[in-house]
Amino acid sequence: MPKVKLTIIESRCRGSYFKKGQEFIIEDLCPPICHELWNSIYPSVYTLLNGGSLDHGEGRAKMFDAKCQDEGRVLIHGEVIE
Repeated sequence: MPKVKLTIIESRCRGSYFKKGQEFIIEDLCPPICHELWNSIYPSVYTLLNGGSLDHGEGRAKMFDAKCQDEGRVLIHGEVIE
């Protein structure tokens, strides 16, 4: 089963939950991140965990980049790892 690695690329989190460079490995359970960020990235994580790919730049890839719904204060990168 694939895993998804989430990496915090940039953080200006109001709640100080995230630091640049933090990583989370997702197998099947929600990681310890805030609900707002998880809600915005969950569809992409679910797709990758189930073997799918996503639009990325000019093509499709097994990765994504997303920003927090709170004014884009946190930038996160997700990618499939084996």
